[in-house]
Amino acid sequence: MTIQDRRTGWLIPIFYYRFREILTHATFRYAFACPIYCVMPDHIHLLWIGIDDRSDQLKASEYFRKQLGGALQVLGFKLQRQPHDHVLKDDERLESSVTELAEYIARNPERKELVPIDRYMDYPYSGCLVPGYPELKLWAPDYWERFWRTYSFLRTNGLFRPAEEKVGNGFPEARSP
Repeated sequence: MTIQDRRTGWLIPIFYYRFREILTHATFRYAFACPIYCVMPDHIHLLWIGIDDRSDQLKASEYFRKQLGGALQVLGFKLQRQPHDHVLKDDERLESSVTELAEYIARNPERKELVPIDRYMDYPYSGCLVPGYPELKLWAPDYWERFWRTYSFLRTNGLFRPAEEKVGNGFPEARSP
């Protein structure tokens, strides 16, 4: 998703937090995971993977763009009218292909010389968002193993589970996939 006229100046920490909040709501509302995103000074890369057969990424994109557009408007910016969407073909949906695409996205700040070569992990506006799993960290050594295990768990069990046993503090005990 590109900012109108490739304008810059809107990517500030407070906006980044709003971006993550909007993305969080979109992932729950439309049942998808975002194994990587990279918010660049004039555009945003997002990789979305449906969790449920009812996931509708087109509607998710419309919702996300509308919400993000409102946040950008407050700062005097807007999104370019037509985003560049690419639906992955079957051969692009293989784990190895997804991780290759994710690396391409992650290295975008290098190509734009925002970080030195092989320092893309230092770029502060890249991350991941898997609904219900804030502990997943994109640059952790076991990230992809944990991501695919979590994704498989969510595909099997969905986003919502029946009430779990209460622990001493009255909150349900969190179970890891």
